[in-house]
Amino acid sequence: MISRGTPLAGNYTCCTTAALENQKRLYIQPVQSACTLDLQMDLCVTIKGVSFLLQAGLGILANALVLLAYVHIMLTDAQLQPVDSILCHLAFADLLLLLTRCVPQTMTVFGVRNLLDDAGCKVVIYAYRVARALSVCITCMLSVFQAVTVAPAAGPLLSGLKLRLPRLVIPAFGALWFVNMAVCVAAPLFSVAPRNGTVPPFTLNLGFCHVDFRDNLSYVVNGVAVSVRDFAFVGVMLGSSGYILVLLRRHGRKVRGIRRSQGAAMETRAAKTVVTLVVLYAVFFGIDNVIWIYMLTVPQVPPVVADMRVFFSSCYASLSPFLIISSNKKVKARMVCASSSHQEPEDSKTGKN
Repeated sequence: MISRGTPLAGNYTCCTTAALENQKRLYIQPVQSACTLDLQMDLCVTIKGVSFLLQAGLGILANALVLLAYVHIMLTDAQLQPVDSILCHLAFADLLLLLTRCVPQTMTVFGVRNLLDDAGCKVVIYAYRVARALSVCITCMLSVFQAVTVAPAAGPLLSGLKLRLPRLVIPAFGALWFVNMAVCVAAPLFSVAPRNGTVPPFTLNLGFCHVDFRDNLSYVVNGVAVSVRDFAFVGVMLGSSGYILVLLRRHGRKVRGIRRSQGAAMETRAAKTVVTLVVLYAVFFGIDNVIWIYMLTVPQVPPVVADMRVFFSSCYASLSPFLIISSNKKVKARMVCASSSHQEPEDSKTGKN
């Protein structure tokens, strides 16, 4: 009996060991999968957070430098040229856009919760909507102003408009601020702080705030209204920029012949800068609206899609000041003077030592 029971005991032991190994394998595999998923999520969050941080940090710094340079020009030269006034307002609108959109988004990505209450969401969303509308309107205004400036004075109507145009810049700013603040006043009505981590249907999940449109009709009407406004202004600025390019190409030899004149050189340089700004805006506007149209077709937007739209819609605000700095000699000269004056005391201290 004992001799027959020994193999059975051995088989039972082997079966028990195999069963334990199978259970261990079944337990380890989900743990490894969960760990891999956590690492992938951590990597995605890190990449997203660093991207928003760089975009917000560099954009805010560059726009602030442009504003400081124009303030210095205004204090030393008594007044700004019309194009400089438009670029200064564009830098301010872009700075406001980054402060109200990218900064809260960056803080949310890095884990800051309950950043704003309902009142804070209403203020931030309203300021962001106004800043975004001003960014597209001022870029359009810049392109139209430059197109009229470089256009040949053919007829008394255009000649009179070219003379009155510099005096119309400040009233145009007032009109744009008033109209956009009035149009965007409905945005705070739908803005609330996140509730218990749930996202209702037809809600734009901004991470730090929710824009709850309650029903599909309000959701679609708001999206279509914003898109129609943006497409109208982008169409005008593209038409103005195309006209500028046609004039520069048609009168290429003439422009090269008068480049000895400082005014003509500055006018040509400003026209090229405006065209580049418009192209930059049109590229990111196209990407932004492709994502926006997709968002209008789904009742609940995935967070990744919303983050992509935030990033691309803020690229113009963060990149345009670098274009202004590189192409505007006045702004560049003020920055060079500031850096050189900062280095002189350090050099004098080094010499004394």
